Amino acid sequence: MAKKGIEKTNAARLLDKAGLKYALIPYEVDENDLAAGHVAESLGEPVERVFKTLVLHGDKSGYLVCVVPGDMEVNLKSLAKASGNKKVEMIPMKDLLGVTGYIRGGCSPIGMKKKFPTFIHETALSFETIFISAGVRGLQIEIAPADLISYTGAMTGSLADPIGFQE
Repeated sequence: MAKKGIEKTNAARLLDKAGLKYALIPYEVDENDLAAGHVAESLGEPVERVFKTLVLHGDKSGYLVCVVPGDMEVNLKSLAKASGNKKVEMIPMKDLLGVTGYIRGGCSPIGMKKKFPTFIHETALSFETIFISAGVRGLQIEIAPADLISYTGAMTGSLADPIGFQE
């Protein structure tokens, strides 16, 4: 639930409506560094517990959402297979707001303009809670992964590789 002085986002209101437990956690935004590593450092949390929300487009499914640990990058081949596509690619940054209603650094898997198929990296299940964007820069939602998976109807799997992984 929201701490005193923290304005609830649409994502938080949706979680309230669903009766799910969460916490809103503010952090200091650096407009020059929107990376998950900076968010994790600001929160004092390990980067593998801070998940980033990526929006992609599949050749068969259309738009889809992938939620991966901050120290990983999505494995496009694995995500394509899991989502029933031959090929998936990140959407252009200029399209993010129009497709999701969110901006870079503030994209949440909760409360997008439309409900898209969602895929969450399986490592989320190894934590009691994880952090995801609350829908604005400077605010994270701490939530149990099972609640996030249930709310979004997400599938889980091995969908990402450590950053720097090369095939």
